[in-house]
Amino acid sequence: MTTLWFAQALLPEGWRAGVRFHLADGRFARIEPGVDPAPGDERGGTAVPGMANLHSHAFQRIMAGFAETRAGPDGDDFWGWRELMYRLLATIEPDDLEAVAAMAFVEMLESGFTRAGEFHYLHHRPDGRPYDDPAEMAAAVAGAAATTGIALTLLPVFYAHAGFGGLPPSEAQRRFITDVDAFARLREASARAVSALPNAVLGVAPHSLRAVTPDELSALVALTAAGPIHLHIAEQTKEVDDCLAWSGQRPVEWLLDHQPVDRRWCLVHATHVTPAECAAVAASGAVVGLCPVTEANLGDGIFPAAEFIDAGGTFGVGSDSNVRIDLAEELRLLEYGQRLTRRRRTVLTGGESSTGRSLFDRALAGGRLALGGGEGLVAGASADLVGLTPAVLDGGDRALDHWLFATGRIDRVWRAGREAVADGRHRDRTAVERRFAAVARRLLA
Repeated sequence: MTTLWFAQALLPEGWRAGVRFHLADGRFARIEPGVDPAPGDERGGTAVPGMANLHSHAFQRIMAGFAETRAGPDGDDFWGWRELMYRLLATIEPDDLEAVAAMAFVEMLESGFTRAGEFHYLHHRPDGRPYDDPAEMAAAVAGAAATTGIALTLLPVFYAHAGFGGLPPSEAQRRFITDVDAFARLREASARAVSALPNAVLGVAPHSLRAVTPDELSALVALTAAGPIHLHIAEQTKEVDDCLAWSGQRPVEWLLDHQPVDRRWCLVHATHVTPAECAAVAASGAVVGLCPVTEANLGDGIFPAAEFIDAGGTFGVGSDSNVRIDLAEELRLLEYGQRLTRRRRTVLTGGESSTGRSLFDRALAGGRLALGGGEGLVAGASADLVGLTPAVLDGGDRALDHWLFATGRIDRVWRAGREAVADGRHRDRTAVERRFAAVARRLLA
């Protein structure tokens, strides 16, 4: 048994001083607040629960920093970026994906994410033919999770069309196109791929309303008796305009009218929503998956987070394109976007006195709900714990404010009772980074 002692820890009931964690078999065997350190305890300053990264495309980590050139005389946007992404994914094989995903997962753990929600749509061979095992690429993602130690919620993606109304897919989309019957087999194979991972969760991800027909979406929801349901929605204004042209309704409006959206659903981005849609999503119990760094990188827009919180909405955060993987930066940019829009400070406190505490608590609750894993710092739960780099002042919420708005640094991370990160560095970073660099040199040459 390993024992860890922290000067303070954020337990479900709030901050407690002098907390000893007893770790055994990957779980918290016992948690004792209000005690002094004992001989043999590993000691730290501030401990918080590990966070869920509710939206990741791991393979896009290889693109980070390589899509910052002007695409044409009219500038660039999401759709120009997507064409570059399509050209890159045409060459990635399973071993490549495992190496790239491992690099992404290492960086997630180093920033305080202990569970990854992998929105996985790179299914087939480069020429579009299925692998002998339809979950060959999913198994590569699972292998990366096993190597790095991160908890995995795998969200195999259904993608069948190039646009609203069942438009035929393009040649560039051949690696992820499927139909309902083939997807059912893919999902069964994906369940086998993650079966050996501790605390793994399997969900389903209709890619977007433009990639599925209404009948296909209903079939996918029926196929998924349990587990999370994620989809991209209302990320760009063009998507909203195209949905209006197809159906006479905006994307979120159409979804809420045609599907039983509830707490199992995660609506990723939902950037362009009306006040009525914002209130309706909050009332449904669905989680909105916000990815502020990627949304800023792609020029998507700013989600009305303050209005959503005021309506009682639930959100979590994700690293999406993995252009930069940094939990503190996702939460900080979420708040700063609201400050720039409203031209005032401390917008997303939601009645709390600390902005950092409000952001952290809300993202923690939304991430757990969206990915179906993680009970927090409680006896019997998976021992997923983050030790913050000691600050000058570590008094309760000030530690979170200092971390999110000043340092952004993580000291140590335990995942399933095993120390994955020490002194801010993943235990296997050197080997993972070396393998990633070799793949990047070959694929980006």
